[in-house]
Amino acid sequence: MESTLLSSPRFISTKSRESCGIVRQFQSSFSGSLIANTQFTRRTNVYTNHRISTNITSLFSLGKKKAKAIKRETIVPEPDYRIPIVFLGLAGGLVYQDNLIAAAPVGLLGLLLLFQTTRVRFVFDDEALEVKVGKELEESGENVFVGGKNRWKYSSFINWELWWPNFPILVYFKEAQTKPEGQVHFFPVIFNGKQLYDIMVERAGPSKTSGPK
Repeated sequence: MESTLLSSPRFISTKSRESCGIVRQFQSSFSGSLIANTQFTRRTNVYTNHRISTNITSLFSLGKKKAKAIKRETIVPEPDYRIPIVFLGLAGGLVYQDNLIAAAPVGLLGLLLLFQTTRVRFVFDDEALEVKVGKELEESGENVFVGGKNRWKYSSFINWELWWPNFPILVYFKEAQTKPEGQVHFFPVIFNGKQLYDIMVERAGPSKTSGPK
């Protein structure tokens, strides 16, 4: 054991040593004879400690970068044509009863919703809900009613509701991004109601409304 201790400095890299001349004598605890006059060095492994510290810091930084790189999946609820079909069917019934005055606005509303269902999409990305249009999901531009971009961060949502759970036809939400006091929005549910509800709960928090069945 003593021989091992005495020879151990040979295996320490001189690059990481800081030497000071301290000469010590070691005697065997077994025979009392002089083992060696060995010049030991008091080592302060600054270089090695610095490298270890740098490596640990690098690993933590890499872990943080990987954590930041993880993003939630972008979800686009599927279109749902039930509401436009209901309005067009109602318009057809009114025409059958020769009630053309009532059939005209109902039929036009049904056609408008049918057109919007084919092109308007709710896009839920990592940080915000955005209204986009077309198969290529292009930006919808400025909101013609309240101004500002049709994109609202989930953190700005004050509350939201889906009416009605059994047959959702309207989604309402209030956000503080457009106006500090809150801005209300209404959209017809021309998307899959169950998918819309689930993603709204996940990204914007729970609602008082129970989920669609």
